[in-house]
Amino acid sequence: MNELKVKRLNKKASLPTRATNGSAGMDLYACIEQPVIIKPGDLVKIPTGIAVQLPSKDMGAFIFPRSGLAVKHGITLSNSVGVVDSDYRGEICVGLCNVGGESYTVKPQERIAQMVVMPVYVMSVTEAEVLDNTARGEGGFGSTGKL
Repeated sequence: MNELKVKRLNKKASLPTRATNGSAGMDLYACIEQPVIIKPGDLVKIPTGIAVQLPSKDMGAFIFPRSGLAVKHGITLSNSVGVVDSDYRGEICVGLCNVGGESYTVKPQERIAQMVVMPVYVMSVTEAEVLDNTARGEGGFGSTGKL
């Protein structure tokens, strides 16, 4: 089994946890001294108080919103998905934004995001004059229609 090494940078930091055995993501916790109010339209950066070491350079840790916070309160990630590279050793901080209509208060030790460790396929980049044709071609947004 692969091991995710986690270093507490703050003695009050909580280690990532899985809510159930089937959870894909590990919950990340707000390592803050006082509650933080996020007003509608605000962006905030919440520290987790931890740093991680991934088991391989061929892996990344990806930070996703918590669905309950997003659906119930409009609290999501300011960068959609956060990326923690395999060689990063600094503190994991979570950028949150409020796309809802009411202020939301993040409490100390509240679960604020989830982290999923996934393989990353590293490939070389080659410039090409021509790309292979496909049935879709250059059709972009909405080009495949609705079901």
